[in-house]
Amino acid sequence: MIAALSNTSTEPYWTSAIDAGAASPALTADTSCDLAIVGGGFTGLWAALKAREQQPGARIVLLEAGRCGREASGRTGGFCAPSISHGVSNALARHPREAETLIRLGRQNLVDYERDLEEYGIDAGFRLSGKLNVAATPWQVEGLQAMARNYRRFGIECTLLSGEALAEKLDSPAYVAGLFEPNYALIHPARTVSELRRVCLANGVEIFENSAVTGVSRKGADIVLQTPQAHVMASRVVLATNAAAPLLKRLKAAFIPIYDYSLVTEPLSAAQWASIGWTGDFSIADSGNQFHYFRKTPDGRMLWAGYDAIYHYGSRRDAANLQRDESFERLATQFAATFPSLADVKFTHAWGGIIDTSARTTFFAGRAFGGQVAYAMGFTGQGVSASRFAALTMLDLLAGRDTERTRLKMTRRWPVPFPPEPLRSLAVQLAQKGLAEEDLTGRRPPFLRLLDALGIGFAS
Repeated sequence: MIAALSNTSTEPYWTSAIDAGAASPALTADTSCDLAIVGGGFTGLWAALKAREQQPGARIVLLEAGRCGREASGRTGGFCAPSISHGVSNALARHPREAETLIRLGRQNLVDYERDLEEYGIDAGFRLSGKLNVAATPWQVEGLQAMARNYRRFGIECTLLSGEALAEKLDSPAYVAGLFEPNYALIHPARTVSELRRVCLANGVEIFENSAVTGVSRKGADIVLQTPQAHVMASRVVLATNAAAPLLKRLKAAFIPIYDYSLVTEPLSAAQWASIGWTGDFSIADSGNQFHYFRKTPDGRMLWAGYDAIYHYGSRRDAANLQRDESFERLATQFAATFPSLADVKFTHAWGGIIDTSARTTFFAGRAFGGQVAYAMGFTGQGVSASRFAALTMLDLLAGRDTERTRLKMTRRWPVPFPPEPLRSLAVQLAQKGLAEEDLTGRRPPFLRLLDALGIGFAS
């Protein structure tokens, strides 16, 4: 074990930094409602809150298998993007005919996200502090230049940086260029969930925690949700289970669970931050296929995360997968190489998170049970802000509304399904091998070019 990792907590920093309070009671008696929501993460809580706006008199019930936000939503980095399409470049590459619409809606969604936080008095730790994208190789620099051209095409403010201008933002031997975009936000993931949950409860949403839904069926005009102790009969249902094993058979091949890993340092002094030139509050991500994302925490630590994207045979979701010493040690070694002046810094938290990865890297939405059930998933690591948009999309679908959201081909068109095992694991391994090769050489291997032609991607 690396010395810097000798005394780390396995609990995510975010949940350890707040008092979530007592759990809501579990569901113990059969009940009925107008709208039932399965899942108490970002997507489910946004769906509950926006449904309450649209249906002031409805009975809304939210069911969570454990505690709200303790799964994927509470394990993220809290990067709150002005995008619903995994970025501008991805929109142009995979959805060229509606890229302009996707980019506009993504930017507006972030504006509306901040407005909702202000309107409800939600202390999410929201900061519109910008993001620095950094490059380590000549081909990554070319990628940043192409990104800048795409941004300017759509009127998105950005600045290319190198030399002293880059060092004023981040001074590291690992990076030679950067692209700074000011319209990018950060949140505190666990606090956001806690506050959304508080506001939902205050607005009459009934939340039942430790109430896992184990089955979905129809009985007469109602949809029935089965839990270990009771049933919920609902007129309409939102499935916001995201990375969990899907309740609908049709969704089992639509995405796969991918794990990535995070470290958080001990608090850093002003001198330590100055030694790497990082004096602002913006977030940072590097430009590799195997990429790191990093940010400051409210109490002056650094979250350093990413790089590994681990798939387990058979789409296994064992709790043990949330801890992986090999990934933690790799991250710690890469941290020391990236920031030599911080090589002696110790890490206090090390944990993993699960990502619902679709084959096209963006979420999809749809309906089941004759339109009485709506689902959205496949966020591929970009769900912090897109979850709000997806929640609204599901509510539109349930209400049968024809909106700009429901007309999007990106959300309506299903991603290419993942093949069964053992082909699934083989395909993931080949894709990961190709991505690593491209990072080293700048050349895209034939297998990845084939996936590109088929509209298939792989990311964390």
